[in-house]
Amino acid sequence: MQQAQPGWREAALAALLLAPLFYLLFIHGSPIPQDQSYHVLADVRAWLGISNFGNVASNVLFLVVGVSGMLWCLRNAVTGARASWTVFFLGVALVFFGSAYYHLAPGDDALVWDRLPMTVAFMGLFAGLVAEHLSESIERPLLVAAVAIGIASVFWWKHSGDLRVYVWVQAASLAAIPFVIALFPGRFTHRHYLLYGVGIYALAKAAEYYDREIFALTSSVLSGHSLKHLLAAFGVYCVYQMLRRRQSLTPVASSQ
Repeated sequence: MQQAQPGWREAALAALLLAPLFYLLFIHGSPIPQDQSYHVLADVRAWLGISNFGNVASNVLFLVVGVSGMLWCLRNAVTGARASWTVFFLGVALVFFGSAYYHLAPGDDALVWDRLPMTVAFMGLFAGLVAEHLSESIERPLLVAAVAIGIASVFWWKHSGDLRVYVWVQAASLAAIPFVIALFPGRFTHRHYLLYGVGIYALAKAAEYYDREIFALTSSVLSGHSLKHLLAAFGVYCVYQMLRRRQSLTPVASSQ
């Protein structure tokens, strides 16, 4: 009996992940420095003695959804990549502390502590996605390797001033989501919630880019950067809802 050619999906995924890194390192060539205008935010108002209050306080949803997701994974018999989803929500919860610290006094040194938990969250998401669609047997080594690469990308940026690897870590992990969902058969329902999360995160990045314009449009009520935090946390909430609602598509063998 002729069998389908094995491994083409995995090869395509590997190409999707590695081609951007190859481009950034060998074709783009030049380092990507941190734009110092990134630290200049529209809403710098202080309140209750807290500098840049809006950008600091808007991180609280990361703590809420991160802790909620992590506790749910620990308290429930989550099938699938349980360790990866727990690490994902742990990273999200830690974003509250890292991002709040950064926004108190924005600068490269403080930005390290903002980006470290973000990479942990991205890599937990990536490991969970890949393990559940390829093989759960690879989850633990993949999770450890992914988180290590993510953390290293932040320290490499801080050491060298080059953002290329960090940009790749974030972009590749997000690009893998629609790719894997489109090409690999799912073992659980509600995978589309991951696509909701990616779409909302894209809106969050757009809000960040239009920080000043949104601040002016809302009559200085809400800045684009604060809105980014709220939207990004809502994107994480989509992942949380996916895990709570999904059911296995794998038939359970009945006992005789």
